[in-house]
Amino acid sequence: MTATALTQTVPSHPVRAAWLTQTGQITLRWLINVRRQVWGAAFSLVQPIVWILLFGQVFSSLSTLPGFGDAGYVTFLVPGVLMMTVLYSGAWAGTGYIDDMKSGVMDQLLTAPVARSAIITGQLVQQLLICLAQSIVVLFIGWLGGATYPGGVGGMALALLAALLLATIFCSLSTAAALTARNQVALIGISQIVVLPVTFLSTTMMPASLMPQWVQNVSTYNPMTWAVDLARTTLAGTTDASALLHVGGLVVLAVLAFVWSVRALRGYQRSL
Repeated sequence: MTATALTQTVPSHPVRAAWLTQTGQITLRWLINVRRQVWGAAFSLVQPIVWILLFGQVFSSLSTLPGFGDAGYVTFLVPGVLMMTVLYSGAWAGTGYIDDMKSGVMDQLLTAPVARSAIITGQLVQQLLICLAQSIVVLFIGWLGGATYPGGVGGMALALLAALLLATIFCSLSTAAALTARNQVALIGISQIVVLPVTFLSTTMMPASLMPQWVQNVSTYNPMTWAVDLARTTLAGTTDASALLHVGGLVVLAVLAFVWSVRALRGYQRSL
């Protein structure tokens, strides 16, 4: 009986090691692609710079309205720009899979002895590394623009965690959409339909108290609002019990979206 138990548990370590190796190799492949197209990732930072430095100054007078606090509009805006940056990056994550389908690389991966979850995780890790780098730059740009972070290093770390959870959700959703639609134009259309409502039906640019009631109601269930509010409170050092609910909600959605992306890959394989 003991020998049987041992034979059942020992193989899990080689399997886990193989999965980690496969994931690492796929992540490396995607990172090499980023290095070859480094200007694409760099250019994606132009938009948040404009939002922070331009909008932060143009709409600075809004901070006199109730709901913005005493820190100024730039400080209020930075968490929103942080989440917008990872949202837009995540929404385009599926384009890489479309390119792989067209070039035949995806078919080669699916015929190789590689775990399907490793294929998804490898690209997701690459996307999260990019989002992490972008998020750090956004926080730095915000600081240059006059934003303050009373929450200190701990607050910034929690804000980055919120950004990565949001990125996981939308990277996984984009992946699932790409593997289902299998068309670049369709993926772009889906991304645009999702991204704009998610952005503007949230507290990204405006506190909930200044929104119409129906927008407030919608924003309450918007993961973008959860991430923005979480980052806003942690950066301000005013975290309360709602932060745990926001983190829990983001984690649940991230897991569900990831599972859907893996199932979408298996569905794509069955259709070949």
